[in-house]
Amino acid sequence: MITIDNTPLDSVFDVLFAPYKERVPDVKKISNAMIAEGIIMDETEIVNDHIAFRTLGVPNLGISSLEKIFLHYGYSRKDYHNFPGKKLDAYWYAPPSAEYPRIFMSELRVEELSEESRKIINKYTRDITADPVDQLNLDNPEEVGAFFHKTLWELPTVEEYNTLAAESEYAAWVIYNRYYLNHYTLSVHEFGDKYNTVEKFNRFLEGIGIKLNTAGGKVKVSKDGLLKQSSTVAKMIEAEFAGGETMEIPGSYVEFAERLVLPEYRHLPATEIRREHRRDGFESANADKIFESTYREQTGR
Repeated sequence: MITIDNTPLDSVFDVLFAPYKERVPDVKKISNAMIAEGIIMDETEIVNDHIAFRTLGVPNLGISSLEKIFLHYGYSRKDYHNFPGKKLDAYWYAPPSAEYPRIFMSELRVEELSEESRKIINKYTRDITADPVDQLNLDNPEEVGAFFHKTLWELPTVEEYNTLAAESEYAAWVIYNRYYLNHYTLSVHEFGDKYNTVEKFNRFLEGIGIKLNTAGGKVKVSKDGLLKQSSTVAKMIEAEFAGGETMEIPGSYVEFAERLVLPEYRHLPATEIRREHRRDGFESANADKIFESTYREQTGR
């Protein structure tokens, strides 16, 4: 996504997205292939359905901290989602206007982990004795954008990372990546008839060599059938750990969403369909499987 209006919120997203696009090679691979195929003229035409962040539920961090940034910029907190198996809480946030993406923010219930995992997480987060977002000038978009890439705690050791991953791959991802952008999402229903469903777009993606997340099936469908999602499998990146050790770990990924028209608006001509006419929000069962785009069962295929 490239922003064009240059509002303060646009500037935050610009700073947030630049490193993500460089670090996640599938972003450029997909957009370049879409341009070559004639699906879009350039990547500014891509509508970003939502972005996602992962956090740790410890004092001074987590959702209650990170959400302050987006609430300041006009976002509003919406539905709560619970993921019992993954020990996660989550909320989604509606943007101040339709040109901005939704936000999905999750948090690990650290208190439910084993004592060993809790000790590792506490080792790296215990020195954060005040909410770091409270130290930001939220009216300075460059400062806010840079915060997402800030080193809030030291790098873990390979052994600690692996210990966490054995219990919670989510925990391991966050302890290394911190607030790094987890994924952004293409709205496939905005494309032409040949590519405007998740099923059609998945075939295009696989045709250009993109590996898709198969957890729960390549297409994740909400109970009402109105929200369909798929995602790439996170590419492995060479990561440097404490002491200079290196190991390949999962990075971030790309998601794809199709929001179908709500029943009460299906009489409208296609040219009149707007964002408010489509299924909004998220589906816990879909999201539960999308999380696994960074899990070893997927990255190891």
